[in-house]
Amino acid sequence: MGGPLGAIIGRFPTVDGGDQQADGGGIIRHNRKCRDLVFLFIFISFWVAMIVNSSFGFNQGNPLRLNYGLDYKGNLCGDRHGNPDLRELEVKYFMNPNQVYQTGSSKSMSLSDSKSICLMECPLPAEDGLNFVCDYPEGDMKISMDEWIDRDYDYFEYLTLEMKNSSLLLQGPCYPVIFPSVNVFWTCQYIARPSNTSLKHWQQLGGISIEQDMLIDKTIHKSINSRSAVLKRYIADVGKSWPVLIVCGGILPLFLSVAWLLMIRYFVAGMPWITVVLFNGLIISVTMFYYIKAGWIGNDPLTVVIGESDPYVQIGGREISHLRATAVLMTVIMIIAVLSSIAIIRRILIATSVLKVAAKVIGEVQALIIFPLLPYLSLAIFFMFWLSAALHLFSSAQITKNNCTSNSNCCYFELRTNKVNCDDCCGYSVSYTKHIGISILFHLIGGYWATQFVIGCSATVIAGSVASYYWARGEISPEIPFLPVFSSLTRLTRYSLGSVALGSLILSPVEWVRFILESLRRRLKHADDSSTNCMGRTVGSSSRCCLGCIDWTVKSVNRNAYIMIAITGKSFCKASEIATGLIMNNILRIGKVNVIGDVILFLGKLCVSLFCALFAFLMLDTYKYKSAHNKISSPLFPVLVSWALGYITATLFFAVVEMSIDTIILSFCQDAEEHQGNAQYAPPLLMETLDSGNQGELQRLTQGP
Repeated sequence: MGGPLGAIIGRFPTVDGGDQQADGGGIIRHNRKCRDLVFLFIFISFWVAMIVNSSFGFNQGNPLRLNYGLDYKGNLCGDRHGNPDLRELEVKYFMNPNQVYQTGSSKSMSLSDSKSICLMECPLPAEDGLNFVCDYPEGDMKISMDEWIDRDYDYFEYLTLEMKNSSLLLQGPCYPVIFPSVNVFWTCQYIARPSNTSLKHWQQLGGISIEQDMLIDKTIHKSINSRSAVLKRYIADVGKSWPVLIVCGGILPLFLSVAWLLMIRYFVAGMPWITVVLFNGLIISVTMFYYIKAGWIGNDPLTVVIGESDPYVQIGGREISHLRATAVLMTVIMIIAVLSSIAIIRRILIATSVLKVAAKVIGEVQALIIFPLLPYLSLAIFFMFWLSAALHLFSSAQITKNNCTSNSNCCYFELRTNKVNCDDCCGYSVSYTKHIGISILFHLIGGYWATQFVIGCSATVIAGSVASYYWARGEISPEIPFLPVFSSLTRLTRYSLGSVALGSLILSPVEWVRFILESLRRRLKHADDSSTNCMGRTVGSSSRCCLGCIDWTVKSVNRNAYIMIAITGKSFCKASEIATGLIMNNILRIGKVNVIGDVILFLGKLCVSLFCALFAFLMLDTYKYKSAHNKISSPLFPVLVSWALGYITATLFFAVVEMSIDTIILSFCQDAEEHQGNAQYAPPLLMETLDSGNQGELQRLTQGP
């Protein structure tokens, strides 16, 4: 096992009953050396690469591209730097319904080649006449953009005879408003119910025939509802809801986690019961909110329409389908959670005795309560940078002109040249570079690694502080530094950052293999061959189960390795070997004492994160996020990100309790093994707590295997 730990971290009793000072003359041996430096250099190099990668995103990205479309000139709607200035013109409108119909019925043209401009809101047909939507005023059309907007984009009466004749051929510069349209996520979607009055006036003017098929409705809806468009809106939702993320992902979990620690310190007997009851109430509440937004409960379902619309017009979208699927998933999780809670009721008393151990430690080393603020602030700064860079990376693209085939329907009157142009018919599209997927994946892996690194550093500092408490016999003696947390942090910074970098790196491959396999499973689940599909489901379920077990094992080994790194100063691999040896020799004893405590702590983290998700639902349900340019497409991603940030924050603070328990138990087992089953360093308060929890367990714990 690498020698007695008492000689490393405290005083080791000699055979004659005396105390022999460890080398270095103190509770913690100070003659350590740097470990796993190669992985520290790799981590630093990775960070440099992340900064370069993020710089590419900040240089090439524009988050507006995630929300708004392009007009026929390649301008981004809502962009003040466009030509003309489109700062308040955010809604994309297709001017020529015949072009929309043609792109839907032919594969030779794309919808992006149909002529479109940016407006403030979707136009509606006149009740007793005919409205027109005209092109941006330029050339001989001597009216300003403000006047154009004030006239509801209609200057048909100012056109020359040639321009009017061109407009009647649906070649512009003015186009009739025959169909009503609604704003569906910043694109005007036609409703294939033409206004009879407007159509009659159009025919009286001598306008050409206009297609009235449902295809013009479906063509635009298909574009709006594509997978890539939905993903872009989900990413944009995260950017729009940044105040929600600050409150529900940052401030709220901070207060909840600190409150939970204080209640553990002063009200430990009731905390397991409160945690279980609160967890069940929160998961039921969050599930009900998903049901409400899915339209299965109440009268406030998610709508894809921005602004007012005809209540008799029902427009669906992938966002609603995703919410309903999530509601079903949450129902399954809720049922499993409630049944599991009922199953562990009889074990909660064991959890109470285990949590008393941590409560005693927190009472003695009170700096542990406020220490997680340091990694919390570090992660807060990191996530602000990381999320901003992610938004820019997802929108890193170039606006390029399409390659298309010219035809008679694409001709349009060009105001600058004052003639009809049939040669330049192609529209513009947002084109992503070939390597943008790799850049995004690199950014995601970097975010996960950095998060696990900070969590690992925090856990190691806590373990070192608790170890000082244990090996000093539970007393704050002159041998322990005045600030054990600061002393532990100093040792980590000087000697063990490379070991933590290695430990946090090991977690990443497992998580990303799980992510890749899950993506493959989704792609293959619609396979035609039923036997192959059945085999695929079996293999997929088995692989997910195996990877889940591996993930849990790696995280458990990492956590115990961090403890031994804090105690011994060994490298990550050597510390893992020591920790694994202790666990294997005492696996039944550790499991009986600690597993139920880990379950309660896990439920506590879920309570904090579910409360954050619930509060995020409430904030997103306000008028601010249901109308105008702040409207989010779905609460799904903001709620999920708020939940994840809340869980990470809870992990930082709950690690005080979690690492206290694990460090005390590992130290207690090692102490008992070194001294023939009689722990020499366990403080009296710890012994009393364990005795009151389960006398039989303590007896087996001290007797050894």
